Amino acid sequence: MSTESAAAENESGARPDAGPDTEHLDGAPDPAEATDGAEATGEAEATDEAGATDEAGATDEAGATDEAGATDEGDATGEKGDAAQDAGELSEAEAELAAQRELRERIAARKAAKEAPIDAGGKLSGTAADLMAAVRAVESGEKPAAAPALARPEPEPRREAAPATEPVRTPQAAPQAGPDPDTVSAVRGVLTEGGAPESLAAATAATLGEGAGEQLRADPWLLLRVAGVRPEQADGFARALLGAETGPDDERRGRAVTVWLLDQAADAGHTALDLPVLAEALGKRGVPDPEEAVQSAVAEGDALIFQDPLEDAPAPTAADEAEADSEEEEAERPVRVLVGLERYALAEESLADGLARLINAAPKEGSSTEAQGLEGAADAARGSTAELIRAIAAHRLVLHTGGEAARAEPVAAAEAAGRLGLRVCVAAHSADGRRRAAELLGADAPESATATVAGLLAQTEGPGLDQDGAFALDLLVVLDAPQLDVADAAMLVELLADGTGVVLSGDPGTLWSAGPGRVFADVAAAAVCPRVASRTPDFGPIGELVSGIGIGELNQVEAPGKEVVIVPVQEPAEAIHRTVQLVADSVPRAIGVPAEQTQVITPGHGGAAGTRALNVALKERLNPGPGKFGGFDPGDRVVYVTGRGRIRPGTVAGADAEGLRLDCDGAPVHVPKEQVDRGAVRHGWAITGHQAVGIRWPAAVVVLPGDATQTLSRPWVYTAFGRGERHLSVVHGADTALPRAVSDIAAKPRTTRLRTLIRPQIPTP
Repeated sequence: MSTESAAAENESGARPDAGPDTEHLDGAPDPAEATDGAEATGEAEATDEAGATDEAGATDEAGATDEAGATDEGDATGEKGDAAQDAGELSEAEAELAAQRELRERIAARKAAKEAPIDAGGKLSGTAADLMAAVRAVESGEKPAAAPALARPEPEPRREAAPATEPVRTPQAAPQAGPDPDTVSAVRGVLTEGGAPESLAAATAATLGEGAGEQLRADPWLLLRVAGVRPEQADGFARALLGAETGPDDERRGRAVTVWLLDQAADAGHTALDLPVLAEALGKRGVPDPEEAVQSAVAEGDALIFQDPLEDAPAPTAADEAEADSEEEEAERPVRVLVGLERYALAEESLADGLARLINAAPKEGSSTEAQGLEGAADAARGSTAELIRAIAAHRLVLHTGGEAARAEPVAAAEAAGRLGLRVCVAAHSADGRRRAAELLGADAPESATATVAGLLAQTEGPGLDQDGAFALDLLVVLDAPQLDVADAAMLVELLADGTGVVLSGDPGTLWSAGPGRVFADVAAAAVCPRVASRTPDFGPIGELVSGIGIGELNQVEAPGKEVVIVPVQEPAEAIHRTVQLVADSVPRAIGVPAEQTQVITPGHGGAAGTRALNVALKERLNPGPGKFGGFDPGDRVVYVTGRGRIRPGTVAGADAEGLRLDCDGAPVHVPKEQVDRGAVRHGWAITGHQAVGIRWPAAVVVLPGDATQTLSRPWVYTAFGRGERHLSVVHGADTALPRAVSDIAAKPRTTRLRTLIRPQIPTP
């Protein structure tokens, strides 16, 4: 495997579709597309070092993919400034950003514990330098000197659960205004001088902050931190600005390309990269001294370097130990050296520490009575539900796996705990998941008993905080747990008091999180807590089909009620025609599901039968109009992209000078004009597989055009085919690529550290 492909790996072979379109520098991307951290990659950096292709494998006009949600400092939290609910209130995304800022303040001090301070721009010293030396020795075939272990911060003090009191809502910080106009003006001047589009000014100012103009003039490669800008474009800007002063060996360029590659790897799901992989990718990007470039990025605080033991390495032999004894040394175990962006490294370490804190917490007062009550509830339950309740009674962290029907089991466990007087909350990835959980809990359950993960983090849904600043909870059940990335998971755990029970429940066959990390899979692989596998099958033809896909088999199923229909097509134009026919006529007439309850799902936005082309055709048939509101008309079906991997389906209710008014499941949502202009709202008759995760519709039409075959994978097919509750139509133009994807193309690995970080903190029984 090449280093470039290793840096780009993502479970679907595609950058998870998450946000509005952007264009590259030569296409003048909308400056609003990049927010504070500029972590969203415009057009998803097609197929190179750490960029991933569009889900369809078909690039758009600019030749690059296009789904990368603009995020705040890459924390996978979505675009800032979600729709304002009412005047004076914060949107979910704004409140979530405030919560993130608070978390980052809590964990920022961890950086100081990693190593001694390094002067900006200087060479590495101490631990980091020793690690680099160890890597060089290994690569040259020499025996390295004993490599030091990175200092870890002292464990956090136990956070005791506060006495049960009336929960409170913590006032969120006021939303931050856009970049200062004077700063934007200064940046615009520098961009113009360097021949870059002026439209990048606002995004650059927001990314670099105060003094952005001076920073950019001093280091033109900082432009690489703006979404959609690629190294060759930043090189051209630097040459125009600096002239003969610049060259490939410029330290600033090496540092910027290092950070850019780590950014792209994060977009593909990695929280870190192996140092040799990163070094090779830097070499392919024309960096003459990759080692020095990494040193510079670490010295500037943009990246951190780690040494982790190889878990599958053989233990030292008796001969090795004897040799070590003769040399008065300890027998060494092989290690891997990793480099990661600071924000993801700190989030992953915070998550590991927090999970260990929960697992190792002493029983809280009254826990024996609660356990006895849960044991009684387990006796009244059956099957894997009873097994899950017993695990919750005995442990503070429990994993639960299963398909769609199995979602009822953790909800039933939460209901049983609630009947015992415990404070419970069931959190789901999407608003639809929350609605389905609320239906299972019953009408008597309080509204605070369910939430979306984003709403819970923003403290706009679910329980409030207790007097100690932790969630007022005794049990948190997280559905769709495979969608948790390290940033969201770290924030959740940070807000849980010692003694709080946590159930992470999800279907391991679905697509992984849009943000970096693979939290659910890593916790399972670490084997630090009980894992309850549901024995509840998904019934019916769709359930039978999807269950087979989960084990790599694409089976024919009996569908007497036309629950599953395969529609073969040859050309993209035919695929679009048949899709429109199915949505507008065949499914409503034969199945009884109206067009507004049928969702079209396709691998990507670009291509001849991607979401763009499909939405144009579906709008023309279902709601024709001139698009008088920025391309939208009242009644248009849309999705509001609220963050990386998160959407809110709705319809256009109207518009005014301030933006679009949407109806999202009966809730009015106002999307500011600035967000509409940068593509936060898009037509939603057809969406991508990643956008559909965590949501189900009465009927689904999955379109598999021939130009999307290289991005199909078993997780993508499993996820897409499972979105229909009553009916699934497959517009099939992928030929043999579909069964090959199901049987052979599993989820691609991601480079993460969570398993390595958490295992040493859990005592061995």
